[in-house]
Amino acid sequence: MLLDFDKLGALRGFLIGLTVLVCLFLILPIVFIAALSFGSSQWLIFPPPSWTFKWYEELFADPRWFYSALTSLKIAAIVTVLSVIIGFLAALGLNRGRFLGRDVLRALFLTPMILPVVVLAVALYAVFLRLGLAGTTFAFVVAHLLIALPFSIISIGNALEGFDRSIEDAAILCGANPWEARLRVTVPAISHGIFGAAIFSFLASWDEVVLAIFMASPTLQTLPVKIWSTLRQDLTPVIAAASTLLIAFTILLMVLAALFRKGKKS
Repeated sequence: MLLDFDKLGALRGFLIGLTVLVCLFLILPIVFIAALSFGSSQWLIFPPPSWTFKWYEELFADPRWFYSALTSLKIAAIVTVLSVIIGFLAALGLNRGRFLGRDVLRALFLTPMILPVVVLAVALYAVFLRLGLAGTTFAFVVAHLLIALPFSIISIGNALEGFDRSIEDAAILCGANPWEARLRVTVPAISHGIFGAAIFSFLASWDEVVLAIFMASPTLQTLPVKIWSTLRQDLTPVIAAASTLLIAFTILLMVLAALFRKGKKS
């Protein structure tokens, strides 16, 4: 190795300190949001004068917040299922296919990851508006699927790269048809990649706000859109409470993903 961390001397302490500072820079805003959600002041004041669960009570008492969270959950669940299925088929074709334009097609699938989200949002809004689908669940699912699919293709594709195809061939020799072998042999073997694809696809939809703002309607809003619209109208600690729950749910999913990967490795 070019660099041995244990032999860096004084530079080692500098790198550790720099890492700690970067972590604090990234984590402290989240900690402040969580603290503000328990503050007794009706304004976002830090440090809070005292502590209370009042804002969480208001959050759960308002059916509009519950409906927005339910909408986010429904859309994210649909997007996750579609993203994993389409991502598996696409990754299978890109990994095993030998056809002209394969690399171009792979780059096309990954384009939403590098394309500015606002450009994609404006284009989709124009299309759905012309088709009369703006503000519908279908529009939400298609828009979120576009940004979730690259994560599925990458995650499942990497898992397929490390899969020994001879095991699948052996299943076919034993009497299974090709798709039966893929479903009963390949899918369980790359379950870690599929699980990762599901987690990232869910989070891509669950946390998305730019596309959701363009796709939303007065009667159909996801939780991030509800937070954004409330933030523009009234700067209340209820927003901090909703954001804290949103962050906590995201962290929980990431922890479950890490535990699943650890279990697969062991």
